[in-house]
Amino acid sequence: MNWLERLFEAQLTIGSSHILWREIVGNVFGFASAIGGMRRRVWAWPAGIVGNALLFTVFFGVAFANPQHQTLYGQAGRQVFFIITSVYGWWLWQQHRKNRGADAPAITPRWATMRERAGYVGVWVGGVLIGQWIFATIGAEWPAPRWYFWCDAWIFVGSMLATYAMARGWNDFWLMWIAVDLVGVPLLWHSKFYPSAVLYAVYGVLVLYGFTVWLKASREEKDPERQLAEVRS
Repeated sequence: MNWLERLFEAQLTIGSSHILWREIVGNVFGFASAIGGMRRRVWAWPAGIVGNALLFTVFFGVAFANPQHQTLYGQAGRQVFFIITSVYGWWLWQQHRKNRGADAPAITPRWATMRERAGYVGVWVGGVLIGQWIFATIGAEWPAPRWYFWCDAWIFVGSMLATYAMARGWNDFWLMWIAVDLVGVPLLWHSKFYPSAVLYAVYGVLVLYGFTVWLKASREEKDPERQLAEVRS
């Protein structure tokens, strides 16, 4: 098992910074998942799950040693919920594909309804209020200012909602990711998780492009499931 342990603990050294290879590889899988999501391909979900599992071991430093000697509970916890939500999204997109061709995108994007939008905004606000209190109670295993817990809660709740919105095929999920990245990138950089910070900054560019792609598709494509429902009615 020694070679597995060495592989698990392998690091890339750049100057005085030490970066776990599993953080880099986990983010590569995450980036691949984002591209797959933009293209509305089912494989985006399992790719994301692999990345989430690797990144959990990076951020949960209290159990898995990392060079930063820090535990980001919000970042680690959201990887677990990413996996749970991704299983749901994987199943849901596979169900949608039953009425589509093998090479067709899994879903036809749309905007969330006003009721759906009010729901996720309410969950986001309430989740941040509760989340920051829970994270502050648990602590960060290192001296952390209060704003850190608010940021961590914002990222945690927003990421869950964005993943759920992606599963439902809402255009809103791209805008939700922008809101998450505006807080997440500075926090990751401040905490010295440099590969994740850089990749999330790159995500920001991909998110803007992905939003235009989904927006165009929602305007031009017809949803075969809605058409089928209209014919049956």
